[in-house]
Amino acid sequence: MTKINESQGFLDFAYQMYKSMKANEINLVYEGEVTQDITKTFTSLTEKNLAKTEESNSVQRKVFQVMVECLQNISKHADSICEEEEDRRGIVMVSHGEESYNIITGNVIKNSKVPELQNILDLVNSLDKEGLSSLFKKQIKESRISEKGGAGLGLIDIAKKTGSKLTYEFKELNEQVSFFILTTSIKRSK
Repeated sequence: MTKINESQGFLDFAYQMYKSMKANEINLVYEGEVTQDITKTFTSLTEKNLAKTEESNSVQRKVFQVMVECLQNISKHADSICEEEEDRRGIVMVSHGEESYNIITGNVIKNSKVPELQNILDLVNSLDKEGLSSLFKKQIKESRISEKGGAGLGLIDIAKKTGSKLTYEFKELNEQVSFFILTTSIKRSK
């Protein structure tokens, strides 16, 4: 009897998730380790889905480019919940509404990194297009870019491409780590 209840519980969960995804117009969802192969697969699926729409090539290209940047951010900068794990896990969702496409990413980040990341995000959100271009050039010239990238270049590039503010939130999981959620919006053509 327990197996039937567990199975039914999972089926109910799966159906509720399906209904929620349809209601929120979520086209793709992935949770797990983000590797180069996963990035290629996910972007290929998105590219195929976008090709079926009547979106302009410009919008399709922006969605694709922003998704690649977001996936790279997870693969380069995600931390593990515990020190024994080394995988770069995250969640990625792509949704669309009447006015925009949304790319939502989430990953674990050490609490010690939160203030600096928040400062970069706030700075990026405070600038207009010209300010973003100037900051991008300045960061390339002056910043020490590590092997992981860094200097906020990916976030600046996303803001430049989308023309939208970056929405973010940090949810503290414990004393060591938080869950970082980033939402980027790309306006649809009318």
